[in-house]
Amino acid sequence: MENTYLIPANTKQGQLILGLFRPIDLMLLGSGIAVTLILLLLIPLSSVLTTIIVLAPALISVALVLPIPYYHNVLVVITEFFSFLTSRQKYIWKGWCVVSDEKK
Repeated sequence: MENTYLIPANTKQGQLILGLFRPIDLMLLGSGIAVTLILLLLIPLSSVLTTIIVLAPALISVALVLPIPYYHNVLVVITEFFSFLTSRQKYIWKGWCVVSDEKK
């Protein structure tokens, strides 16, 4: 048994609130629900379209903090996708096996 390490599978969950949420996730969820509650008090729900518009902030915030496999939540997937699309796509290798013409 050489070079074996025991690393718990849930080490990242210990850093999260309730094992699921980052502080930004809870702020996003709380603000979406708060906006929805304020809209429910201010706007009369007379039609289906009005109801959907009033409930939209809470539904969107819940959808963004929904956990998905291999990522933390939907918000992280969107952030990573945006970062991938806006970052440089040509990677320059500067490893130990590349001869570089640059002088230091």
